[in-house]
Amino acid sequence: MTITAPEKERFSLSAFLIRDAPARFLLSWVAGFVDTAAFIVLFGIFTAHVTGNIALAGSAFASSDPQTTLLRLSMLPVFMLSVAFTSLLANFARKIGWAVLPVLLSAEAIALGIFMVVGLQFSATLLVDVQDELIFPIAVTGVMAMGIQNALMKEAAASFTGYFPTTVMTGNFTQFTIDLVHYIIAKFVKQTEETKAEAAEAMRKLKLTLPLLTGFFLGGTGAAYFVPSAEFWCLSMPLFAVSLLAVAAYIQAGVTKTV
Repeated sequence: MTITAPEKERFSLSAFLIRDAPARFLLSWVAGFVDTAAFIVLFGIFTAHVTGNIALAGSAFASSDPQTTLLRLSMLPVFMLSVAFTSLLANFARKIGWAVLPVLLSAEAIALGIFMVVGLQFSATLLVDVQDELIFPIAVTGVMAMGIQNALMKEAAASFTGYFPTTVMTGNFTQFTIDLVHYIIAKFVKQTEETKAEAAEAMRKLKLTLPLLTGFFLGGTGAAYFVPSAEFWCLSMPLFAVSLLAVAAYIQAGVTKTV
C-alpha cells in the first residue's frame, strides 16, 4: 500500500493579488500616489478625498480669492457624480450577472488613463503659467478616477472581507491606534483565555490596517519622488497597478464560474 501526499495548491498570481492584504496595499498605494501627484502638479488640489478641498476652499474664501474657492468647491459635485456613476455601473453589472470588482477596476483604469492623457496635454503650459482654466479639466479627470475608487471599496466590498477605505487614512490611523492600545493592554494584564483572545483579535485588525497605511505612505513618497522628473507620465505606474488588479479580478471571476 502506497501513501501519496496531497498535491500542493499551485500558486496563482491573480488569486494572490485580489486577496485582502495585497489589494489593500496596492489600492492604497494608488490613492497615495495619485493624490500626492495631483496635489503637487495642480497646486493644491486633492483628488482622492474631498475633505482637503473643502478646507482649502474655506481658506481661499477667507483670503478673498473667489476663483480658487470656486475651483476647489467644484470638485465636490464632480466627486459625487463619479461616485453615482460607479454605483450605477455596479448595479448594472449585478443585474446582468457580471462580477462587480473587475468591472469597477476597469472603469478606474480607464479614468486614470484619461487623467494621465489630459494631464500630459495641459501640464506643460500649466507649469509655465498657472491658470485655473487649465487646472480644472485635469483636476476633474483625477477626481473622477479617485471617486470611482472610493465607491469601488463599498460596491465591491463583497469581494474582500468587507469595506475598507483606501483613499482616506484618518479613519485607518484611528483604528490602528485603538487596536494597538487594545493589543498592548491585553498583553500586559494577567493572561487569561479572554485576554489572549482580545490580543489575537487586536493583532488580526492591526494586520488588516497596516497594508493600508503602508501603501498610502509609499504611494505618496513615490509620487513626490517621480513627479519632478516625469510629471504626468508617472501616472502610468498607478495605471499599471489598477490594470493589473483588473486583469487578476477578471481571471478569478472566470475561475469561480468554472468551479
